[in-house]
Amino acid sequence: MATNTASFPATSLHAPARVGIILPSVSLWWREIVRFYRQRSRVVGVIASPLLFWLVIGSGFGSSFRSSGAGGQHYLDYFFPGALIMIVLFTAIFTMMTVIEDRKEGFLLSVLVAPVSRSVIVLGKVLGGATLATLQGLIFLIFAPFLGIHFTLFSFVLTVVVIFLVAFSLTALGFIIAWPMDSTGGFHAVINLFLIPLWLLSGSMFPLAGASIWIRALMRINPLTYGTDALRMLLYPAELAGNLPLSTNLLVLAVFALVMFALCFMVANRRTTKPAA
Repeated sequence: MATNTASFPATSLHAPARVGIILPSVSLWWREIVRFYRQRSRVVGVIASPLLFWLVIGSGFGSSFRSSGAGGQHYLDYFFPGALIMIVLFTAIFTMMTVIEDRKEGFLLSVLVAPVSRSVIVLGKVLGGATLATLQGLIFLIFAPFLGIHFTLFSFVLTVVVIFLVAFSLTALGFIIAWPMDSTGGFHAVINLFLIPLWLLSGSMFPLAGASIWIRALMRINPLTYGTDALRMLLYPAELAGNLPLSTNLLVLAVFALVMFALCFMVANRRTTKPAA
């Protein structure tokens, strides 16, 4: 009997624990991606809405923005990073709304009663939403050459990193909002009240320098401001005057992403029965 017990490899005792977290998380991650791209209307809506915002608002404000001392930059050029952030924001919103749908359909309950940690739900959902938001943002970059934007390999890699950090942070924030909710209507109400102003105060539509003092203070404490600023520096390297260092922007985004991800774990593990009801 002792011989049979000793014959088992030492790693076999630890392998199930690793597979129990990684494999289910990857499955949920892949499910989010397949589910999103099977719903063509959501894909079109996420891309089309910011594109219309960019074209209509950019064209309408073009002459007035240029005459207000913006260094001669056309508003379409200035608004492009903001439209990119909007795409990431919309994708994160639509993706995390599936947390509520999964609860209603009973899928979340089946995952919660499975012999896996709740960390699996957080990892799978957040990484899936962040991947989708990053891909949608990269798709929008196909319009960059029409604005005279050209990437080097290094600048493109940094742009992808910035988009992913913003996507990851917003997806985690969307998870925190969606997890305790029971209706998509309530989720949309919070989104309109909270996340949209977060985007408006990120420097996407107007520069920080021209804002009033209290608006400027809100923009300074808004993490999305640093994501928009980093994208603008990478897309328009000639317009660096007055911007924060890129390293500072990346550091703020990384800290914001880590804090939001940690809060996801706290929220998911704090509630025991109600999310599955």
